Amino acid sequence: MKNRFMVILLTCVMLAAMACANPSQEHIKQGDAYFSQAKWDEAILEYSKAIELNPELALAYSHRGWTYATKEELDTALSDLNRAIELDPTLVEAYNYRASVYLIQGKWDLVIADLNKAIELDPKLALSYSHRGWAYATKGEFDMALNDLNKAIELDPKLAEAYYNRGLVHNSQQQWDKAIVEFSKVIELDPTNFMAYNDRAAAYTNLGKVDLAITDLNKAIELMPSYVIAYYSRGLVYKEQGQWDAAIADFSKAVELDPGAALARKELDTVVHFLKAKDHATAEQWDLAIADLDKAIELDTNFAMAYSFRGFLHNQQQQWELGIADLNKAIELAPDFAPSYNNRGWAYTNMVQLENAIADYTKAIELDPNYALAYYNRGINYYQNGQADLAITDFNKVIEISDDLDLVAKAKERIAEIQRQK
Repeated sequence: MKNRFMVILLTCVMLAAMACANPSQEHIKQGDAYFSQAKWDEAILEYSKAIELNPELALAYSHRGWTYATKEELDTALSDLNRAIELDPTLVEAYNYRASVYLIQGKWDLVIADLNKAIELDPKLALSYSHRGWAYATKGEFDMALNDLNKAIELDPKLAEAYYNRGLVHNSQQQWDKAIVEFSKVIELDPTNFMAYNDRAAAYTNLGKVDLAITDLNKAIELMPSYVIAYYSRGLVYKEQGQWDAAIADFSKAVELDPGAALARKELDTVVHFLKAKDHATAEQWDLAIADLDKAIELDTNFAMAYSFRGFLHNQQQQWELGIADLNKAIELAPDFAPSYNNRGWAYTNMVQLENAIADYTKAIELDPNYALAYYNRGINYYQNGQADLAITDFNKVIEISDDLDLVAKAKERIAEIQRQK
């Protein structure tokens, strides 16, 4: 019994001696605990103590380097990570950490070189393939990117980051449906991933599924109320829908959260000029309205609705060729916006290009079968083109569908006029 007690006592003494003999590891352990609590300075202090006790301890340099990187002190981070690799060229994590720093700096070839080494040392580390895949994608080498991301998912089917990166690749290639599948998988694996909601919204927007896009952006903002990009993205969707107040609110919020958000500020100014133009137009101040639209288009050269509205205003001033030029651009940018065709048709009518006018009104009606004004305008052109029966059919359609009593009265007058002349 005494001998057994002595063995136990000796074992305890040996364990205590080992702990005392390796205090550097204890500092690393404590540093990791602080890191997990986002206490960066405290973590760095512990790693530094480990290095002070053992200046050749690569792991301590690696962990301290990654902590500096997390604090965005990138030069200091690289110094530590370089030292870690110098001390232990087989330390996989140090290559991964250094690759992440290079990624932040946009040094893609260095990113790939470090990840090549990490994968060489550990061919089953899914995260390394995911990071390298993103580096290839950023360089525009999409086939290489997808190969790596596929491999990452093969190694770890629950690695949300790899699905997210693959979704971004599909978005960059305008493969919207594929991107949605990937982002949906990310959300399934991590329902708190607000970025996945934002990027899935982008894919939905490009497919014209605006309601789904808004729902996703609402969710992204709910999860991360300070997420500037989601406000900006939602503002763009509202802008495309002509929901001006909502667009202004979102762009304003983005600027409030990040005063340096230049794109959001530019979009805000664009919408403000557009709305000022509408106010001027209501007051029949055509030149002032056009000046504001000029500014809106200068800020956003792809603002289809601004071109469409400016084309309409040129028509109001009987500047038919200018009107057609703007409406051509509006239709190029937004080929599904029916009023642009109607307004261009009106310019063609006044230039006595009846066939072109009829074609535009027909397109407007195809896009919006309840567009009463387009039926009325086409009816006028049919009549001028000697197609009285078709004109009467269009005017009757106006009477059937229009809530505009003045337009209905005009349609009835046109029918009566045609019948008198038969």
